[in-house]
Formats: sequence, C-alpha cells, structure tokens
Amino acid sequence: MAVLATKETRVICQGLTGRAATYHVGRMVAYGTQVVGGVTPGKGGRRHLDVPVFDTVVEAVAATGATASLVFVPPASAADAMIEAIDAGIELLVCVTERVPVLDMIRVRQRLQGSRTRLVGPNSQGILVPGETQLGVMTTINACKGPVGIASRSASLTSEIVAQTTAAGLGQSATIGVGGDPVHGVSLADCVRLFLEDPATEGIILIGEIGGTDEEEAAALIKELKPEKPIVAIVVGQNAPQQRRMGHAGALAAGQMGSAKAKMEALREAGVVIAPRADLVGVTMRQALAGYR
Repeated sequence: MAVLATKETRVICQGLTGRAATYHVGRMVAYGTQVVGGVTPGKGGRRHLDVPVFDTVVEAVAATGATASLVFVPPASAADAMIEAIDAGIELLVCVTERVPVLDMIRVRQRLQGSRTRLVGPNSQGILVPGETQLGVMTTINACKGPVGIASRSASLTSEIVAQTTAAGLGQSATIGVGGDPVHGVSLADCVRLFLEDPATEGIILIGEIGGTDEEEAAALIKELKPEKPIVAIVVGQNAPQQRRMGHAGALAAGQMGSAKAKMEALREAGVVIAPRADLVGVTMRQALAGYR
C-alpha cells in the first residue's frame, strides 16, 4: 500500500480557479491523480478543468466523496482554508502555500488536535507516489516506482535526489515534502514512522536543512526504534551564516541550535548513514541497501 495517498485517493483543490492551481492541478490530472472538484467561494456551480467548483469544502466533500484536499490559497487566507478542510473531515490535507503567518499556523495546529486530518505543509512541494498519484507541485519527470521512501524539507534538493535514486536503479515508494515553514504538519519523524510501517519501502532518505528540530526528533525516534531498514540523510546549510534565514522561514540557525553539524551528529548517533555530499545521496542509498539485503 502506498504511503498517505494512492491512485484511488479522491482529491479536491481549494483555490482551484487561480492561475497557479490551474497549472499544477492540470499536471496532476495528466499524471493520473483523481481530482474530483474544487473550492472557490463565490464561484460555486461553475466547472473548471472539467470538474465542478463549490463554494465550501463541506459541499465539495458531500458531492464528490473526496478524502484529500490540496490548498492553493494565498498566505493571508491559507490558515482559514486549512481549518475549513479540517472541520469538513478531510483526511489528508496538503498545503503548498509558503510563508503562512506563524500565529495562523498555531491556530491550525490547535484545530488539528483530535481531528481525523493529517496535514502535509504548509510550504510543501507535496506528495508523489510514482505511477499512482501526485498532490502538489513536485516534478514527476525523473520519478519511477521503487523501494526508497524520501522525506524532505528542501524542494529543489528533492528533485535532485529523486533523479539520483532513479539513476541508481532504485526508484521511490513515495516522496513527501514536509514543508519549510517553522510551524508545519507532518514531520520528518512522522515520515520515518510511515515508511517503516510500509512494506513497499526498503530504505529511507531524509533531506534536512538548518533550523528547527525536525532532524533531531527524527534521530530520537530512529534511536528508539532501531529500525532494520537502512536510513540515509543529508543536511544542507553546513556553511550558512548564523542567524540569517536561508531560502525560507524555517531555515535559520542560531548558535548550535538548529545547526547542520548538530543535526548530523544526532542522526549519525542514531545509526543513520550521512551522505558525504548532496550529489552522492543516491549512490549512498544503493550501497546501504546492498548491505541490508
């Protein structure tokens, strides 16, 4: 079974009629994703990309049976869109919006408690299950089905390492972009647990970066579980200046807090193989898998 989403997953898009959503949802449909509707307040009753548009998520879910929603809504309104989806009982929520205000995301995190919703993002490139479904903006060009699960905080490096694992003759079971904002949903540790429970995943790649505690939390979980599947990691930002945000809101290190060195040490101590360079992640994963098989 695929991680988080399958080809049967029925998806709606909040903000479907916008320019960015129109382009990327069109790509999703071409890939085979079951997009069954969209939500744009005030535009209910129309059709867009050959699917019905609704005024609310509740209406869309009732009419289409959707269990997943993709949020393409500007930062100022993104939290309200996520909360609407949570309240409507959406099971999988993927938000690609970048720089959602932190206080807004705290409201979202509070609403997630006790709900049935699993949030990926915000500032996420999405989810890709090769040959089955794609939710978000992730490129599918170099992806192919295989045994490696990838969880990443870096969108651009995700594309590179998907290409590397394909070139190494491995391929991917699923790729998950956890998002680069400071407050987000699914973490690297959550992804590790999902991949460890997935029989189709034989090895795991973690793509980390400076800032936050995702990598340290993943290391603590790995140390506790002592998994039999090999795990390879790369942490970027080793030469980043202190107290300067790099690229997006979550990539900021102060002192040793959130530094690449501290993250790599925690992962290494947990038994994770640290790739020597970003261009060697795929080869390192192939070698790690060979040692376990």
